[in-house]
Amino acid sequence: MRRGTKVAVGVGAAIVVVGGAAAIFGPGLYADWANRTADAAPTLESSAVPLPDAESAAGTWTVTDGSFAGYRLDEVLNGEDVTVTGRTEEVTGTVTVAGGSITEANVEVDMASVATDEAPRDAYFRDTALQVGEFPTATFELTEPAAIEEGATTVELTGDLTVHGVTQPATFEAEVAGDATSGDPVQVIGSIPITFADFDVEAPSLGFVTVEDEGTIEFSLQLQPGQ
Repeated sequence: MRRGTKVAVGVGAAIVVVGGAAAIFGPGLYADWANRTADAAPTLESSAVPLPDAESAAGTWTVTDGSFAGYRLDEVLNGEDVTVTGRTEEVTGTVTVAGGSITEANVEVDMASVATDEAPRDAYFRDTALQVGEFPTATFELTEPAAIEEGATTVELTGDLTVHGVTQPATFEAEVAGDATSGDPVQVIGSIPITFADFDVEAPSLGFVTVEDEGTIEFSLQLQPGQ
């Protein structure tokens, strides 16, 4: 059996479990409940302020506690739209700033620890859809320097995104905030649109439920200076 077929079957089995819950509670009630339990998109903390200048941020920054990453995708269950989010705080990495630019960035996410509100969905997501036993991590590695403008709160990042053992180029905008001179963490948030097929993951369709072909990887990183 081809890998893409295995992925579709595995994720589809997880959807059967979700479909069973919808059959018990009704698709409308289930959709309302699922959408209420979906995590909100990452946002900057209310106390954050723009970086004063790139030179004050020079050095190597380490991803620290309070960071998270995960995914957001949409399902259609018997005509009802359902948003699903999975998150993990098992995120590591470093970011280097020099000469007014982000010159290096490497972030790694432990995919085996990504969790949603449904344990059966998580099991199939980990074991079959993303085969975390063979591909335990997802990574992003910067491939082009990213200039930091004084007072800016956004920066465009270009690099290689690796998921399910497949690497694809990715360019996206990240929001940055925090006082780089205080010694406190700087927060970086963003989202990366992905198409599952690009990473050899096939979205299933079982009649009563379908998963959209595209989703989003989301992250909120707390970067500590001088670690």
